[in-house]
Amino acid sequence: MNQQTLTLAAAVTALGLLAGGAQARDQIRIVGSSTVFPFSTAVAEAFGRSSDFKTPVVESTGSGGGLKLFCAGLGTGHPDITNASRRIKSSEVENCAKNGVTEITEVKVGYDGIVIGNAAAGEPVALGLKQVFMALAKQVPIDGELVDNPYVTWRQIDPSLPGAKIEVLGPPPTSGTRDAFVELAMEKGAKAFPMLKAMAKADKKTFKAVAHTIREDGHFIEAGENDNLIVQKLEKNPAAFGIFGFSFLDQNADRIQGASIDGVAPEFEDIAEGRYPVSRSLYFYVKKAHADTIPGIREFVAEFTSDKAWGPDGYLADKGLIPLPDAERAGVARDARGLADLSM
Repeated sequence: MNQQTLTLAAAVTALGLLAGGAQARDQIRIVGSSTVFPFSTAVAEAFGRSSDFKTPVVESTGSGGGLKLFCAGLGTGHPDITNASRRIKSSEVENCAKNGVTEITEVKVGYDGIVIGNAAAGEPVALGLKQVFMALAKQVPIDGELVDNPYVTWRQIDPSLPGAKIEVLGPPPTSGTRDAFVELAMEKGAKAFPMLKAMAKADKKTFKAVAHTIREDGHFIEAGENDNLIVQKLEKNPAAFGIFGFSFLDQNADRIQGASIDGVAPEFEDIAEGRYPVSRSLYFYVKKAHADTIPGIREFVAEFTSDKAWGPDGYLADKGLIPLPDAERAGVARDARGLADLSM
């Protein structure tokens, strides 16, 4: 059977699944990023209250996990929308296509900062990206050689830092926050070393392996996708730090505090203006093939991209979402509501 026949067969099967199962689910199903989860949940609840559609079901599975579920196929057994705290990868687009998911709409919803924070009762800390890399990398340069990370306390890295044991609670590899953190914080921190900066130019693959590999000797603890759990653990151990999105800092400002990074505090205006060095974009992705079979998808997208939701004075800003600039927001809203095709 040739490739064209296989593709046609897959499309016919997918259409059959959608047509045959259209009545099996009358509720939007959303998966994905734990960072986007509270924003998506707020929109889902508002949508359920203000429309004739059922409140969508939103699950926090991590960006990578959500995209894997999203790309697994068409039909009511698969999610309609996935949230992501990083952009979809080309490899994920290819995986989607293999499973018949060929029409995808990308919606960039706003900005977020990745925070390194500790309990409000703990000692305020100012960190540099170089120090972050030295604390968390599996291997670090010492005397011109890459060696297993020997640092066990923050003060060993810099005399100005606390003498406490390095203990950082962070997201697992399936998390978009983890992906963004290693790209925005660890890579930049690694390039503060001339040896690794030269490696980045001469051997990108080896550099990426060094910069992205986090230590596994107990000083970095994978805390799962539940950022609320990280907050609870930080309160129990004020000497520990956690990695999470700005929205969780914003919503828990009475319980946790964020470290400044390279002299810039994780604050709304600094993230919005791009001054905070560990900032990223947030997204959700819509399966266009489901838009005419699962009730309310177009209307949900319209609610999410309304000024009352994601605008500067919208209810998502109250939850810590940093809005897109006005012109960009208008363009994204237009494309989202028209279910424009993803362009990589």
